[in-house]
Amino acid sequence: MRNLHALPAFRDGLSFLYLERGHIDRHLKAVAYHTELGVTPIPVASLALLMLGPGTTITHAAVKTLADNDCLIAWCGDAGVRFYAAGIGRTHSSRNLLRQARLVCTPQLHKRVVYRMYAMRFKEPMPDDLELQQLRGKEGVRVREAYAAASRHYGVPWSGRSYKRGDWRAADPVNRALSAANACLYGIVHAAIVASGYSPALGFIHTGKQLSFVYDIADLYKTQITIPVAFQVAASSSTNIERDARYGCRDAFRQSRLLQHIIPDIEVALHVSDDDGKGPGRTQRTTEPVDDRTEKRRLYWERFRTGQAEPVGTGNEENEIWWWAPTDMER
Repeated sequence: MRNLHALPAFRDGLSFLYLERGHIDRHLKAVAYHTELGVTPIPVASLALLMLGPGTTITHAAVKTLADNDCLIAWCGDAGVRFYAAGIGRTHSSRNLLRQARLVCTPQLHKRVVYRMYAMRFKEPMPDDLELQQLRGKEGVRVREAYAAASRHYGVPWSGRSYKRGDWRAADPVNRALSAANACLYGIVHAAIVASGYSPALGFIHTGKQLSFVYDIADLYKTQITIPVAFQVAASSSTNIERDARYGCRDAFRQSRLLQHIIPDIEVALHVSDDDGKGPGRTQRTTEPVDDRTEKRRLYWERFRTGQAEPVGTGNEENEIWWWAPTDMER
């Protein structure tokens, strides 16, 4: 390795690794997975997400090693189909999070992001006169057509999306495969969002959930990745649907170069402006930069409480956050 710039970026890494019923500990300055069958080293330096299923234990030293190598840890349910908790990402800057929060909290900009996300799903611009309910209707048709096309292609009967959280085995094979595949997709998208400094909770189309933004971004890829994988696994008469769905996702993520697309796609989705939605734009602001690491400055929440500041916007300057005054239309 010639220099620090040669360290692996998120887009260059492996996607995910799911482990269950074993012990994870630091091993020879790295991390290893211990089972009754032996010890298996884990390539943490190039791994984006480590999913820990039931029966796994992990030591403090292993968690520290994973964090030092920017590998996100997610605790999930059996076969990776439920998400319980996750660690923090690699970024130490709040710039992207503040920009995302401003887009979420400004109605006009929020709407532009929603239209941009739908345009990315349909691969074409959305007419400006379409209402949100009409866009949701078009999205529903698109997804139903994707399910129907996969059903015809793989010869798997399809009667709709259906599963019970309390009775996992009651679902038919294709629905179980879809849940397992989507869980893998949510995990890797969550890792990308956190790694790039955004919040998984601040969504635009999906709202009110801790993973709303994860669902927004993951929906960009379901019809190309998880739906075909799930129907292919269901058509194979697999005896272990969940495991084969994870393997299929692993291969599909690699073949589609998913890790190289997630963060650029996030930037495209959030690349809206105050005027025409075609660029990042710059918001009217005062001339005083505010650095939240400066102890003597009065910070945003203090000034907002006293009525001296409005919501925050970001400039293009590196590591600088600026106050801004909204127009009457934005209030």
